[in-house]
Amino acid sequence: MQAAQTTVDSAEVAKFEAMAAEWWDPTGKFKPLHMMNPVRLDYITRQIAGEFDRDLDAPLPFKGLRLLDIGCGGGLLSEPMARLGATVIGADAAERNIPVAQIHAEQSGLDIDYRHTTAEALAQAGEQFDVVLNMEVVEHVADPLAYLTACRHLLKPGGLHICSTINRNPKSFAVAIVGAEYVMRWLPKGTHEWRKFITPDELYGLLEQAGLRPVDKKGFVFNPVSWRWSISDRDLSVNYVTASVKPA
Repeated sequence: MQAAQTTVDSAEVAKFEAMAAEWWDPTGKFKPLHMMNPVRLDYITRQIAGEFDRDLDAPLPFKGLRLLDIGCGGGLLSEPMARLGATVIGADAAERNIPVAQIHAEQSGLDIDYRHTTAEALAQAGEQFDVVLNMEVVEHVADPLAYLTACRHLLKPGGLHICSTINRNPKSFAVAIVGAEYVMRWLPKGTHEWRKFITPDELYGLLEQAGLRPVDKKGFVFNPVSWRWSISDRDLSVNYVTASVKPA
């Protein structure tokens, strides 16, 4: 069998390898994700519940669903999905993230299958999932279309793909790079490359080219006065999220 081709950008992986030990520190380098996580989870859980007709008030509402968290990092999304009953596989191209995620899951009493692997390798192995979470990853890969195509191969027919990223415009440069990396120092300088950001229209086009059908998009908006994130139907100017399905 030929080795799976990969869209992994080794320089991008090295950035996150260097920060691996800080995944679960809410005041550390991943503070922005900890702050954003409640709105990410709200969007994800509502989309999954709607697509698979699940009652979020029921015990273990995602029981029976197989879910892939690609680019899982330390497990900030994998763990809540496991608590909701899903069978979770967390995958990351940064090898040092995996033991961090494994240890934290064990300490939390959660059974999560964490793997140092790529979307392409999983697809070549024939893995199939009901849900693929692809959060804040597509702006870090070398070939977004090839990567999203691998994500489509990983979905069962009728499966749900949730993808979040950062818009590309002057505001996103000011907020996500100047503000987050240089002013607030939430992230190390150089974490993001503005030229790799993707507009919502571009992402919709890439998803369609990859064989997915986009069904929703929302913005994640930070309010510097209340110091809180919220979901917006209209403001996709910086952080945003999409939902798409694989045609049955």
